[in-house]
Amino acid sequence: MSTTALPSPSPLRRLNTSASSVVSSTNISPSDSPVRSNSSTSLSSLASDTEILASQKEQINQKKDYTIGDIHKAIPKHCFERSATTGLYYVARDIVSLAATFYFTNRFVTPEYISSYPLRCVLWGLYTFAQGLFATGLWVLAHECGHQSFSPSKVLNDTVGWVCHSALLVPYFSWKISHGKHHKATGNMERDMVHVPKTRDEFATRMGKLAHEIHELTEETPIATALDLFTQQIGGWPVYIMSNITGHNNHENQREGRGKGKRNGWFGGVNHFNPSSPLYEAKDAKLILLSDLGLAIVGSVLLYLGHKFGAMNMFVWYWLPYLWVNHWLVAITFLQHTDPSLPHYTGESWTYTRGAAATIDREFGFIGRQLLHGIIETHVLHHYISTIPFYHADEASAALQKVMGRHYRSDVEGGALGFVKSMWKAARWCQWVEPNEGAEGENKGVLFYRNRNGLGMPPMIIAS
Repeated sequence: MSTTALPSPSPLRRLNTSASSVVSSTNISPSDSPVRSNSSTSLSSLASDTEILASQKEQINQKKDYTIGDIHKAIPKHCFERSATTGLYYVARDIVSLAATFYFTNRFVTPEYISSYPLRCVLWGLYTFAQGLFATGLWVLAHECGHQSFSPSKVLNDTVGWVCHSALLVPYFSWKISHGKHHKATGNMERDMVHVPKTRDEFATRMGKLAHEIHELTEETPIATALDLFTQQIGGWPVYIMSNITGHNNHENQREGRGKGKRNGWFGGVNHFNPSSPLYEAKDAKLILLSDLGLAIVGSVLLYLGHKFGAMNMFVWYWLPYLWVNHWLVAITFLQHTDPSLPHYTGESWTYTRGAAATIDREFGFIGRQLLHGIIETHVLHHYISTIPFYHADEASAALQKVMGRHYRSDVEGGALGFVKSMWKAARWCQWVEPNEGAEGENKGVLFYRNRNGLGMPPMIIAS
């Protein structure tokens, strides 16, 4: 990390979130926000239903006490500076880490040096885990390229991003475009391109129940949650890019009419590979094809290597680390946008400022800050200003937190172990979204997570 990085924040969870003000963040004016609150109340965890309800009511009723302009002014100017040399150093560091791990494991974890077969299996298992982390770090750097925070040069950014993402079987430009739209509509139930949770009706339909029966459902078994979580972690990423399954499904509103008759799901015409997908405009076609070309080149190389060295070798050398990358990618993005304290908004209640605040920072210790380039620890900042490079993100995030005050949310309790535990907690607590009981007017457009496990706030009771 850069020498500008700050020490890890204390393990506090700040639950208060964005306001009910519907003033657009693009029209920044001092009159848009009331005087900043002096409160610094924080909670260490979601310890009780009372705390959750209090947090959610505050998020609905309290007006935001800062503007986007306040955030820009508070962050030191040098945090916005991007260095191609620094960016390329980190790319080289990650590639060297991948190459060195492969060389030493392939060279020395052999029968000639280690006679014990079980021990060799363990060491090769550690190899796949380490390669998965290094490759995820490279994935994050390509993500920086997509946001143009890697360097001042767009050509360099897109070249490095295309090469690195293609090597990890990610369609660089295709994902860059849809991800940019996610940033423009975070938390919007009608427009978010990635993290759109199920509504009460959708969850009930999946369960074969009626919406008014949700509160009567028996507890979901832990093994069912574990199976859902396993499926999400292994297949969530490829299923998303092939079927847009977790993104919005309002493609009829695509401005060029490319979404007519198209829907999320297999064979629905919505994916990250087809230039005519409603995720894109006509002007994007060449970039989508360039993304496909990158995947075709890497796919051809992998087939050649498999033929030359054997399918089993390639499975251990590349595909198992690739599954680890998928796991970390899904885990990171899932936990950045999924928490009992995080609201979602209908189109009428959403604003950019509200959506950017509907994210949460977590902590993954050395792995998160060094190997994964801080993508877990500074995500709230990333949604407000995505062009700040990761090596300045700690300092910029500290400035952001002073501006946001109690609206900023983080869950850093337990460090890396706490991060892993949060996956289970989010899967158990966050199954669908709905308004709070008795919500009226605009407040009906602010939705919170509920579950059938009796955890947190109970779902609404709807008359049949």
